[in-house]
Amino acid sequence: MKRIYILLFSLALTACGKSEKSNETSSAKAINSNEIVVSQSQFDSEKMQLGKLEQHTFNTSIKTTGTIDVPPKNKAVISTFMGGYITKTPLLVGDKVKKGQILVSLENPEFIELQQQYLEVAEQLNYLKSEFNRQKTLFDENITSKKNFLKSESTYKSSLAHYNGLRKKMTMLNINPTSVEQGNLTSTINLYSPIEGFITKVNINNGMPVSPADVIMEIVDTDHIHLELSVFEKDILHIKKDQKILFKIPEASDKTFEAEVHLVGTTIDETTRTVKVHGHILNESDANFIVGMFVEANILTETFTAHALPKNAILRGEEGNFVLAFKEQKANNYYFEKIKLELGEKAETHAVVLNAKDLENKEILIDGAFMLDGDNE
Repeated sequence: MKRIYILLFSLALTACGKSEKSNETSSAKAINSNEIVVSQSQFDSEKMQLGKLEQHTFNTSIKTTGTIDVPPKNKAVISTFMGGYITKTPLLVGDKVKKGQILVSLENPEFIELQQQYLEVAEQLNYLKSEFNRQKTLFDENITSKKNFLKSESTYKSSLAHYNGLRKKMTMLNINPTSVEQGNLTSTINLYSPIEGFITKVNINNGMPVSPADVIMEIVDTDHIHLELSVFEKDILHIKKDQKILFKIPEASDKTFEAEVHLVGTTIDETTRTVKVHGHILNESDANFIVGMFVEANILTETFTAHALPKNAILRGEEGNFVLAFKEQKANNYYFEKIKLELGEKAETHAVVLNAKDLENKEILIDGAFMLDGDNE
C-alpha cells in the first residue's frame, strides 16, 4: 500500500511540472478581441522583433515567358546548290567551327559535266569573240552586211552570258574556274562554314544522298544572345524600350538575371494574340545560357516608393488583415493591440500599407507574429 502512495505522489509531481512548463511556453493570451499579451520567455524563444513602418521601393511588372535566342545573322543553315553523296563529315553536334572551315564534302558526276560544259563554252567563246570583232571591222568598212554583223554579235553575247553563268555556278559550288581552265576537274565539292559558332544539328552520314532542299547542318554563333519574349496584347502598350527585365531559367537555376527591353514588335500573332519583345541580356557571360532555353520574365514597367511592412508582420483574421502594435511592457510581458490594415501593391517580401497614418510612430511586431495568430500573409 505504501508503494502505491509513493507512485501516485510521483505521478502528481510529474504532472504538475509538465503543467507549469506548458504554461510557461504556451502561446500568447488574448486579453480581449483587440489585445494580446506575450511573455518575455516566448518573445525571446521565438526571436520576435519590433520594427516600424518603412519606405520600400515597389516595381509594377508584367509577367511573360519566352526563350533564349540569337539574332538571325548568328544562325546558319548549311545546304547545297546541287545534290550529291556525302563523302566526308568529320563534325559532331557541339563542335566549334571557324568561319571558312570545311564542314562536309559531296561527290556527284554532274559536277564533272558542269566543268566540261564550262570548258566547251570557254573554247567556243574565243572563236566567237574573234568572229564578232572581224564582222564588226568588216561592217564598219561597209564590206559585210548588217545582218551578218548582228548575227555574230548575238551569238557571241549569248555564249558570253552562258560562260559567265557557268562560271558563277561553279563559284557557288566552291569550284575554282581558273583551276578548271587549267584542266583540273573534280567530282567533289566542299561546303564551308559561313560563320563562326557551334554545330547544333547534323542531319547526314557518310554515303548519304542529299538534295538542295535538305538541311545538312545548322550552326549557331552564341557570342551575342538575347531574350525573345511573348507579351500579351493587353499588356503591350505598357512596354517601352530600356525597361528593366528580371528573368529566370526555371528548369536550370533559381538565380535571377537582368536584361533590358531593346525592341518591341509592331505586329500581333493572330493565333496567340501576343507581341514579340526583344531583350538584351546584361552580363550574359555570367551564365552558360543555351539557345532555346525557356525563361520566365518580369518586365518592370513602373517603380514607386511607399509606406510598407514586411509580409512576416502581416496577419490574417476573420475581419481581414492586421498587425500587432506594441503598447507597453509590464512584469515581463509584452502587450500588443491589433490594428487593421488596408493593403495595396504587394512585392515578394513587402506590402504597401494604405492606412499608414494609423501606424505612425508605433512599434510593430515585424518578426515572429505568425506564431501568435492566423497565417502569415
